[in-house]
Amino acid sequence: MTSILTRPGRGPAVTVRRAVAGDARKLTRLVRGSRAYEGPYAPMVAAYRVGPDYIEAHHVFVAADIADGRVLGFYALLLAPPELDLMFVANDAQGRGIGRLLVAHMRAQAAAAGLDHVRVVAHPPAEGFYRSMGAVRTGTAAAQPPAVAWDRPELVFPLTPPG
Repeated sequence: MTSILTRPGRGPAVTVRRAVAGDARKLTRLVRGSRAYEGPYAPMVAAYRVGPDYIEAHHVFVAADIADGRVLGFYALLLAPPELDLMFVANDAQGRGIGRLLVAHMRAQAAAAGLDHVRVVAHPPAEGFYRSMGAVRTGTAAAQPPAVAWDRPELVFPLTPPG
């Protein structure tokens, strides 16, 4: 499934495609450079790596500028158990609908795989975004120091599988 977002007057057209091993460095830079993880959140992503092996093992999709192929964001969907493991949008691409496009694509992929929900353990500042996209708060994932030093909201995207 390929999705295309056309934003006349608001930036380039965007396509969502399956990530390939060659995207690994770009995705790693996107994670490590995320402004959402500045300050006290920085240690969580400072050494994070999205490797080719991760891309090959999971359903990883990128949103890319159709004109130049630049990666504007990505997500990783795990099927068992169903979870949105990663989702990042480039700092300079935020506010352009990329996150919404990725969530819609993820939901369609998950439903096509026969899932009835997708769990998200969210970065605390992202909870409002996920809720605006239809996720429902189900609890709190406790901190796991030293990797994650803060509690995180746990949410679920309810889905209706096709058929």
